[in-house]
Amino acid sequence: MKQQIRKILFGMILLFPSVIFGQDISLFYQFNGRYDFVFVGNTLNPLENSFQNVPAIYTTSSANLNLNSDDVIEKAYLYWAGCGTGDFDVKLNGQAVSPDRTFSIQRVASNLVFDYFSAFKEVTAQVQATGNGTYTISDLDVSNSIDFHAQRSTNFAGWALIVVYKNPNLSLNQLNVYDGMQAVPDEINITLNSLNVIDNIDAKIGFLAWEGDSGIAVNETLRINGNPIGNPPLNPVNNAFNGTNSFTNSSVLYNMDLDVYPIQNNINIGDTSAQIQLTSGQDFVMINAIVTKLNSQLPDATVAINNVATTCDSRTIIADYKVSNSNSTAVLPANTPVSIYANDVFIRTIFTQTIIPIDGNEMGQVTLLIPNTITDSFNLKFVVDDTGSGTGIVTEISEINNKFNVSVVLSVSPLFNLLPNNEACNEGASKGTYNFSDYESLVKVNSSDNVRFYDSIINVQNNTNPIFNTSNFVAFTTPKTIYVRIENANCFSITSFLLETKNCPPLAHNFVSANNDGTNDTFHVNGLKDIFLKHKISIYNRWGTLIWTGNNTSEEWDGYASRGILLDNKEIPAGTYFYIIDLNDPDYKEPLTGYLYLTR
Repeated sequence: MKQQIRKILFGMILLFPSVIFGQDISLFYQFNGRYDFVFVGNTLNPLENSFQNVPAIYTTSSANLNLNSDDVIEKAYLYWAGCGTGDFDVKLNGQAVSPDRTFSIQRVASNLVFDYFSAFKEVTAQVQATGNGTYTISDLDVSNSIDFHAQRSTNFAGWALIVVYKNPNLSLNQLNVYDGMQAVPDEINITLNSLNVIDNIDAKIGFLAWEGDSGIAVNETLRINGNPIGNPPLNPVNNAFNGTNSFTNSSVLYNMDLDVYPIQNNINIGDTSAQIQLTSGQDFVMINAIVTKLNSQLPDATVAINNVATTCDSRTIIADYKVSNSNSTAVLPANTPVSIYANDVFIRTIFTQTIIPIDGNEMGQVTLLIPNTITDSFNLKFVVDDTGSGTGIVTEISEINNKFNVSVVLSVSPLFNLLPNNEACNEGASKGTYNFSDYESLVKVNSSDNVRFYDSIINVQNNTNPIFNTSNFVAFTTPKTIYVRIENANCFSITSFLLETKNCPPLAHNFVSANNDGTNDTFHVNGLKDIFLKHKISIYNRWGTLIWTGNNTSEEWDGYASRGILLDNKEIPAGTYFYIIDLNDPDYKEPLTGYLYLTR
């Protein structure tokens, strides 16, 4: 009685239209080589939901993987799904699993919102380690949602492994894994792109679908390129998704499908896409993943730029590159063209030198002259299988992975401002003390450049032994050249300036205490000795009598007379004396004169 009431209610609900929101099926991953696939999985429904008198659901179920001994697992993808907004923390053979990606469908019907979810996790390492055997999903719990979803008989949960394996005895195939979340009723259309049909023998397509019912077959048809397909008796043409597993020949995979169909008569050599159409007048079916296997024997050329070397102030660059034939099913012939562009301006075409085997590569290096019309910063693009006009000569598995771009900035030496020479007072024998700490900012045109100072051309070229004390630098002989290195990220420039000395006005200390106490015992003139090399000093007493003369080679006057009346062993009395210093320098035409005071 309860079952009859549910069916009556279900029929009434169908009178109201529904709106469905999901994610379009698209290519997730492509394999090229000696590959095939298998589906492994199980439902968590104890019965098909349309026939449950009391809604129920398990949280655990198991299935077995049985590959041949020479099959090698390449990838393993786990999908799990159910009614509700999602349980994303499950366990696979006792190991906690959280999804890499999730999918969802929201169905609005009769003013009610029904949510469904699917989750994806790559579990390759775990499946490779486990190999053949039993796989169990646990802790997948949608029990809180089943009563609500039982209103439309869409209470379900289940899981599946898509296992891609390789075997040297297989033919060379192209295997594509597509996923997303799309649903009927009434109709869904899916375009499977990135196909390359060379031979349609043994072509097949697999579907991972949720919530199909064996007892509902109202206008339910699966078409490939417009042709209805089925695999009776397991999958009738009018009931493709009916809770079945093509790999185990099971018809009790309640409310999920792991189905595979041969399509060699529904796809043609040369096709690059296939159209999938699913119609249903009543059954609510969700497509989660599709896998295609097509015979394909083609190369797949790709190119990578490994390094670009630039030379300062040169428009010539050297590029290291690699042409690969990975994920392919045939060799890449020699003389495959590689065209090179700068900012999409054609530069030149080079060619591969050898036959590149499957999963092989060829390394190369090319020297390029970048035209002056190209800016210093530009996009360098290599395109393999391109003759220079955007067309190729090799039929490939994929024609959309032939380009590689890198940003290149030509190395240009930094600009700089010329620096003035730096002058200091002569401290004797052309020695000087200099402050050129502000020259770092003066020399820069670009504030981000780095500046260092050096005292030799070898040091500046080798970037060794820089000058750190630029505010109190002592040059013991002048003129001296100081070299400046201005660096940007790639290049450097060198400029220089001179350290020069000038003879500054001398300063006389006009007090002499000739008592041999070590302080002011002589007549000292700062900035005179060994600076004004031709100077002459004359000292007079108060009556104008010359009592002492000296020059650059003389000792400083110590209060003794060397001329005139010499009394008391040349010692002259304390008192006031007068000096005249003839500098004999063209910059100082007038002598320095003044009084000095002698004490004893």
